[in-house]
Amino acid sequence: MSMAVETFGYFMAALGLLMLGVTLPHSYWRVSTVHGSVITTNTIFENLWYSCATDSLGVYNCREFPSMLALSGYLQACRALMITAILLGFLGLLLGILGLRCTNIGSKVLFRKAKVAAAAGALHIVAGLCGMVAISWYASNITKEFFDPLFPGTKYELGSALYLGWSASLLAILGGICLCSNCCCGNDEDAAGARAWVPYKAPTKTTKPSSPITVRLPTPASDEGDSSFGKYGKNAYV
Repeated sequence: MSMAVETFGYFMAALGLLMLGVTLPHSYWRVSTVHGSVITTNTIFENLWYSCATDSLGVYNCREFPSMLALSGYLQACRALMITAILLGFLGLLLGILGLRCTNIGSKVLFRKAKVAAAAGALHIVAGLCGMVAISWYASNITKEFFDPLFPGTKYELGSALYLGWSASLLAILGGICLCSNCCCGNDEDAAGARAWVPYKAPTKTTKPSSPITVRLPTPASDEGDSSFGKYGKNAYV
């Protein structure tokens, strides 16, 4: 059962990494709100890299953000956290291939494989936390500007990319937990396997030193037969 949980966690983390990769270049991180406007002629949507405006005919124009030094601090931090999450998740996938017990890559000892799988799970957990922090921080700034009555700029709402990113981060964290859950099982299974597969050792027969051979010599004939001749004279046998 633990092997199934480990494999399920690996594929869950891989799916989370794939969704994080889709979230990063997604266009709809935030969308301009129509709250309080009578006629909306265009819609503005942004992500971490550029801003686009769409008119009523569906034609849109995009412009990239200026130099990174001219951006706000939270936007730079969100970029760094998302890129870090993807890199850590990719490294966790590589380690996970080596640590899965259903693969023959790497060490054959279950205890070592469990340790590698636990390291991969830790990387996936950190990747999910980085993605969760980045997306939650971005969403927090959107809601703060939206509910600020003195904010002079365009107010935005949460885009679909944020919900996708939250789901991806949660999948990465859960997958990492499943991979780390078996880190202590490998040692026990190795010990059980060692007890079950004790190498056969042929019994050795100890030879005792041979006892000295006793030779039973025939006893010399008694003189009774000879003495019987003395009872009779020689004339008795003639």
